[in-house]
Amino acid sequence: MTDASTRNRAEERQRFLAAHGWADATVTDLQPDASFRTYARLEKAGERRMLMSAPPERENLPAYLKVNAHLQRIGLRAPRIDAADTGTGFAIIEDFGDDTFTRLLASGADEMALYLLAADVLKVLHMQQNVQGIELPPYDMTVLLRETDVFADWFIPAVRGHDLTDAERDIYRGAWRTALADIADCRASLVYRDFHVDNLMIVGQGGGILDCGLLDYQDALIGSPAYDLASLVEDARRDVSPAVRDAVLDRYFDGWAATDRARLETDMALLGAQRHAKVAGLFVRLSVRDGKNHYLGHVPRVIRLLDRCLNAPELAAVRQVIDDLVPAWRLGPRQRG
Repeated sequence: MTDASTRNRAEERQRFLAAHGWADATVTDLQPDASFRTYARLEKAGERRMLMSAPPERENLPAYLKVNAHLQRIGLRAPRIDAADTGTGFAIIEDFGDDTFTRLLASGADEMALYLLAADVLKVLHMQQNVQGIELPPYDMTVLLRETDVFADWFIPAVRGHDLTDAERDIYRGAWRTALADIADCRASLVYRDFHVDNLMIVGQGGGILDCGLLDYQDALIGSPAYDLASLVEDARRDVSPAVRDAVLDRYFDGWAATDRARLETDMALLGAQRHAKVAGLFVRLSVRDGKNHYLGHVPRVIRLLDRCLNAPELAAVRQVIDDLVPAWRLGPRQRG
């Protein structure tokens, strides 16, 4: 932002807080994540809330509000919304505290228990009927290919030192288009898209799904549930043990006879590969474009996850294309000479 736009944003924030009774609150800005959305903690007279800032030109507050309402309607624990202004992109929401799964795991919390709770939440999310009535966009081929393009636009040039030619890009996209052709038509469930331990919190002690607070779901679409499963057990930011992965899948599929487990696990490989390619490109972009170099520390893990997913027979052509275009891709951008 320019100095002027930063000042304007600060003035808009203050007017919003004043309009909703929080003008005299103590405001503590929290560390931003990989998005343009930011949060601040509001405190006054023993009460706490979170202020979300989602600049309309960069973020989609209306989508956040829509998905929030859906999550609450189906019995999941999304933050209460006290006030929102979609024109300026501000919202005052319930403060869930600081106990993200990520922080709890770093403090020695029971990994298996947390991941099984997450599996229970996903099961409720994905079992809902008539999800196309939520009026969210589909996770279709246009979106899937736009996301795999991030790998081509940022990761590949960072490894080999120059961009793809137009002909190479056509070959790359063509391989993905063929591999994802069937799954691009799936409209089975709401896809959270960022369902991982950074966006899950413990907010209660009752032992059920309402103990799990949900964050950052504004990018949700309608598509295959396999994407969220892959997001949870193939985390770009932390290693998930095979035992935890297997337990999560067993918990998710238990008692759900209508779901074809073998097919969904195949779809997990397809969408896992698609996600890992996107994330590898995003992490490079965050470093190169935005100076957030710490994300590069996760790239080796993402490459390993992508490499494993590409072992699926359905992705043989994608693997071959990537190997041909950038033979050193497994070394990552930091290793190229």
